[in-house]
Amino acid sequence: MYRKHFGLSRHPFTKDLATEDLFASSAASELEVRLRYLLDLRGIGLVTGEPGGGKTTLCRKVVASLHSGLYRVFYVPLSTGNVMDIYKSIAWELGLPTERSRAALYRVIRAEVTRLSLETKVRPVLIVDDAQYLRSDVLEELRLITNYEMDSQNRLCLLLIGQAELRRRIGMAVHEALNQRIAVRYHMPGLARDELGPYLTHLLRLAGTELPLFEPAALEAIYNVTSGLPRKVNSLAHHALNATALAKKQTVTADHIQAAVPETT
Repeated sequence: MYRKHFGLSRHPFTKDLATEDLFASSAASELEVRLRYLLDLRGIGLVTGEPGGGKTTLCRKVVASLHSGLYRVFYVPLSTGNVMDIYKSIAWELGLPTERSRAALYRVIRAEVTRLSLETKVRPVLIVDDAQYLRSDVLEELRLITNYEMDSQNRLCLLLIGQAELRRRIGMAVHEALNQRIAVRYHMPGLARDELGPYLTHLLRLAGTELPLFEPAALEAIYNVTSGLPRKVNSLAHHALNATALAKKQTVTADHIQAAVPETT
């Protein structure tokens, strides 16, 4: 309802931003550098963060920039099933028949990764999202599926994305072999305090306004409530703009932020 009040051409906090329109935070830049190193290495990577921290979105940005003739990315969001479930998901992403036995699935997946890597010179990249839900036996199978030529070659790049709990689990003794194989690990922080203003300005500019709609005290209030986590920032800013429009005001104050907090919890 506030779009007309503030003269916005679109919703400023939409989830389907084009990758080139994503805000370039310092954390995003660091993650991008680490992921590109991982892709060159063809190793195992671990990206963690709090819910709403933007880890999956930023990984999507890096993936979108990859040359389709050099990389083939397989994205698996299913992380709550057993080993057969994850193998079937990977096989489906690879365009392979979903064999009935675990051993057969293991063989066809490895054979396809080898074909892509050696024959077509394409680098396969497997991304498993919400990996904090993976069972211990599934984590172990994912490690095994990246072993080639008695662990002397890297043919499959594996990226595990999950919440902070995933770091703790992989650090347990039962996953020591996997933990040692992780070449890149990064815990995604929220926006820095001094990035919050530029972040909102960036989104509002994309929505059609250059006006500074948030007062400094409002920005401070947003940061105190959200700790800079983008999803929480977006939700609180959205409801605060609603409250401001209802009050027929032109700028968001700290009072409008406080009025919007119950709408986000």
